[in-house]
Amino acid sequence: MNVGDWIRKRAVLSSEKTAVIFEEKEFTYRQVNERTNQLAHAMVDRGIKKGDRVAVLFHNCHQFLEVYFATAKLGAIFVPLNFRLAGPELEYMLNDCRAEILVYNSDFADAVNSIRSTIPIKQGNFIQVGGDTSRWALDYEGLLLQYPMSEPEIKEAVGLEDPQMIMYTSGTTGQPKGALLSHKKTFYNTFNADIYFDISSTDRMLVVMPLFHSGGLNITAVPILYKGGTAIIQKHFDPEEVLLLIERYKITLMMAVPTMLNFILKKTDMERYDLSFLKTCMTAGETCPLSLIKEYQKRNIPIRQVFGQTETSIVLWLPEEDSIRKAGSVGLPVFHSDVRVVNKKGEDVVPGEIGEIIVKGPIQMIGYWNLPQETQQTMRDGWLYTGDLSRVDDEGYVYIVDRERDMFISGGENVYPAEIEKVYAAHPKILESAVIGVADEEWGEVGKAIIALKEGETMTEKEAIDFCNSKLAKYKMPKSVVFVDELPKTASGKIKKGPLREKYGRPSLN
Repeated sequence: MNVGDWIRKRAVLSSEKTAVIFEEKEFTYRQVNERTNQLAHAMVDRGIKKGDRVAVLFHNCHQFLEVYFATAKLGAIFVPLNFRLAGPELEYMLNDCRAEILVYNSDFADAVNSIRSTIPIKQGNFIQVGGDTSRWALDYEGLLLQYPMSEPEIKEAVGLEDPQMIMYTSGTTGQPKGALLSHKKTFYNTFNADIYFDISSTDRMLVVMPLFHSGGLNITAVPILYKGGTAIIQKHFDPEEVLLLIERYKITLMMAVPTMLNFILKKTDMERYDLSFLKTCMTAGETCPLSLIKEYQKRNIPIRQVFGQTETSIVLWLPEEDSIRKAGSVGLPVFHSDVRVVNKKGEDVVPGEIGEIIVKGPIQMIGYWNLPQETQQTMRDGWLYTGDLSRVDDEGYVYIVDRERDMFISGGENVYPAEIEKVYAAHPKILESAVIGVADEEWGEVGKAIIALKEGETMTEKEAIDFCNSKLAKYKMPKSVVFVDELPKTASGKIKKGPLREKYGRPSLN
């Protein structure tokens, strides 16, 4: 049994049930499975076998899920890429995983063309969805028509312990790390989401978070298809369109980061829409402010909070009935896994004491792709050490204190300052830099760069920000810059960010 079997079995059990809706196009479970099979045959024809990596660069769309299930059936490893990344960032990931095929949306044709001579993908293995294809890219829909809808022949069995996916997560060292996830992990993440959402085959899930994210793929899209419900996919987050889709399709379940919920509240007239079918709205990525929870409760929309990371997906969850009583908490451990908060000695913390969240069980990643040392540091004695600091109250509810010390979250996206600082290290005028997260009304947090220039050099704030263009995704780029003579350091020469946060600000938003 593997994840690819799900769509095959649903095509039998729920053949004519609508599985996916995208831009008003509806696809039944039978059609999704048939298109998945056609793509799988095309992949086999291009030499794809068990263990090979297949990368996608997409906005949210139904083809994303077709590639996902096709790779699972073949035992290939699915590699979703963040469409917000700049060319050099994509180039690094594709070379790191040694991708054999890249399937991408025509919106990214220029970006792909700019790096295709420096990545390992062969001519004939670039597949483009939409737009005019060039001589070096194949047309996705045209390719599918060349192949049968029958199940592909699987030469090597694909089981639960086999790798299914590499999801890249930004690293504290400045380079992204590929979390290698198994079919078993996807199964148990789905079981946790099923319990948490209480999903049934009559539910309709709005997939508004990016599918390259664990939240969009592993927590919303995949679980609803496992249960035989309907996934309504939104290409881009648009506050007004979210409400239109909820009303039109009688959406019962959705997930959105607090920034999205804030945009919907402040940029639309929610009272104009019939949102009465919405049973649950789940939020994650950052702690949801109590004021936001109360505003949604006024409109009879319950907010459930979850907490997790790419390496584990959901770890903790807070049901809506506790959202006010336990404001600021990210809840209790999920059903399928053990979760502890431990001190430096590895002992469970007492209420009020700060410790690190560790996780054990089938939702763990296999490890980091080609990074044995980092894997060993993160996974010790059967436990995965998340690096997230928290405290626990006397009822066992967990409250996040800090996340990987330096990381901040901007619009639901994890931003690691080391990536930005690495870019600045290459600037000929810059001596050293430090980036911190500061509160922002729109995005939750944004980056502030504190820069020390080389002696005799001058630079404007605009010049410093513009230098990151094309080198970093826009959400990672600092929004403000402070120039200083020198940065505070420890005795060993490391930059001390504590004093910088105290001086330049990182106030709580809750």
